[in-house]
Amino acid sequence: MDYSKLKVARDGAVTIITLSDPATMNAAGVDTAEQLTHAFQQATIGDAPARAVVLTGEGLGFCSGANLTAGTGAGAASGGRVDAGAALETVYNPLVTLIRDLPVPLVTAVNGAAAGVGCSLALLGDLIVAAESAYFLQAFRRIGLVPDGGSTYLLPRLIGKARAMEMALLGERLPAAKALEWGLINRCVPDADLMPTALSLAHELATGPASLGLIRQIMNASLDADWTTQLHRERTSQRVAGFTEDFAEGVTAFLQKRPAVFKGR
Repeated sequence: MDYSKLKVARDGAVTIITLSDPATMNAAGVDTAEQLTHAFQQATIGDAPARAVVLTGEGLGFCSGANLTAGTGAGAASGGRVDAGAALETVYNPLVTLIRDLPVPLVTAVNGAAAGVGCSLALLGDLIVAAESAYFLQAFRRIGLVPDGGSTYLLPRLIGKARAMEMALLGERLPAAKALEWGLINRCVPDADLMPTALSLAHELATGPASLGLIRQIMNASLDADWTTQLHRERTSQRVAGFTEDFAEGVTAFLQKRPAVFKGR
């Protein structure tokens, strides 16, 4: 696929996916979402799959939300009206589910606005780094819609119902510093340090064991699981991790009192 709305680069074992549509401040239209889906799929396949992924935005914003100037894209007309939820079913929901289920860790590097579905994309990171100038915005109420992209699932679990309601109902900007205070993100750094910090974290993850992918998956699954189910999930995941070359290397390195050299398998 030719990427007209993205830039994809490789930095060692890290794939960097950059939203690149400065004219719209990286609005996530249907075309952009389809390209993101392809880019994330390609990042983790092949002979040398990425061991970590960074998602960021080019220019003044991370992602300004859906591209309203392009219409609803996949919206189906009914009685002269457009089904604003149709594109969610066919494009956006599969995308955010794909990202949530990635087999490797994801770092999101948030610059400027992370609004609407852009906020959802930012919050899907396992580690979320935001520039001091960044902000998070649930902009849906401004255009008479409801939050989507998984934000009604993510926000209450990340910051609690009261703060999630405040973001969704009032539609006010949440500055990066406040987002850090609320526990919504992991780092708030000077703008110039955004990508160096995100890449440093991503490379740290990329040199880790294959079990990091399992960790992100069982942590995400725990948000919906009861105690017994989660203990069983830990047990089955531990079995998978225990069969990896990285586990053998980790134990050997521990016994030999040296740093482990993991290969991600």
